[in-house]
Amino acid sequence: MFLSEHDGRSAGPPGEYEALRARLRAMEAAAEEIGTRLDESTTCEELAGFLFRNLCDAVAVDLRVEDGTLSRVAVAGAVGLLSAQTDESPSVRAMDGGHPLAEWVVVSGGTRVHLVSVPLLARNRVHGAVLAVRAHGGFSDHEAATVHFTARLAAVHLGHARELAATEDTALNLQRALVSEPGRPHPNLEMASRYLPVGSRALVGGDWFETVRLHFGRTLLVVGDVMGHGLDAAVDMNAYRSTLRDVASTDLAPHRVLRQLDVLVAEDPARRPATCLLVRVDPSRGVADFASAGHLPPAIFGADSTAVLVDVPVGPPLGTGVGGYEGMTRRITTEETLVMFTDGLVERRGEDIDVSLARLAGLRLPVGETVEEMVDAVVAALDARHAEDDVAVLAARIRPRRP
Repeated sequence: MFLSEHDGRSAGPPGEYEALRARLRAMEAAAEEIGTRLDESTTCEELAGFLFRNLCDAVAVDLRVEDGTLSRVAVAGAVGLLSAQTDESPSVRAMDGGHPLAEWVVVSGGTRVHLVSVPLLARNRVHGAVLAVRAHGGFSDHEAATVHFTARLAAVHLGHARELAATEDTALNLQRALVSEPGRPHPNLEMASRYLPVGSRALVGGDWFETVRLHFGRTLLVVGDVMGHGLDAAVDMNAYRSTLRDVASTDLAPHRVLRQLDVLVAEDPARRPATCLLVRVDPSRGVADFASAGHLPPAIFGADSTAVLVDVPVGPPLGTGVGGYEGMTRRITTEETLVMFTDGLVERRGEDIDVSLARLAGLRLPVGETVEEMVDAVVAALDARHAEDDVAVLAARIRPRRP
């Protein structure tokens, strides 16, 4: 540490003092420029770019992958210099706990090349290594220390990025497990479902769907949406799903299922409200019974693949304890396809919901598609894979009776 003249001691040689100031400035810049996002690739690219702009002619960043091998994920500068051969892999040597910083001087194409390798080490975990290369002149102690500091800084951000990725993977796997496939409907229905979380990495949310087999070949179809995101929403969603299965097993009409479910949920003040749409399909009679708790109406696509929205009476969301659910019945044929969905499929920010629903009703899909193909067509036509909220879709069609 260098002290000022007021301390009564020497502040050190001027050249060394300036080198220290330059090192401190470099450390401040590194803290600003490395780790701007919690993303592995971005952090490695920022590390390579920073060292190339400030210290080196070429930089490579290698990360340790699942099988323990190294994968080069970022380079910067004169990449041809990175092929300079040494007796051992610089990255492997850097990751060896006994060699936290290793240096080589080799001749490549008649040019003396100086290499420094540093492990990406943080919290006793080595994520990989960074290789810094200079074609003329070696690295001073201050410069080598700067390489070491930036490597440690990047390693801290890599550790955070990997922890976040693991958390998001756990949440997403939980969500997929909870809504992976609805229950088994009766074989007299053709089914298709999709769950599309918003964004490439979405935290678990409250969208779900379900089917419950009933007596006499009937099936209850369910789509629901618990308000909010996160694990709390997922827990509530799973509770709604389990409770609904129990209530539906009593074979009540859909609107009475909602009434019973609302009463049970309202007894728990911590439970989040949820919207829910129930459709009980009776293939033998060719009818469907509908009931809604604050949910958007389903669409039915006819034989010509044009759609109509079913005018289902809408009651309050579940969990309010208000009740007031009503049912309605509609005929449904083997040529019609019922499509139920959560609001992420149609809603767009700043747009009236009636306009959003009209877009769905105005779709003209190819004629003669299977249920799976029809769901894919709806998802594509509404650009649901880039929606602003999670999307859950459940579709059903009565199988024609065999002669």
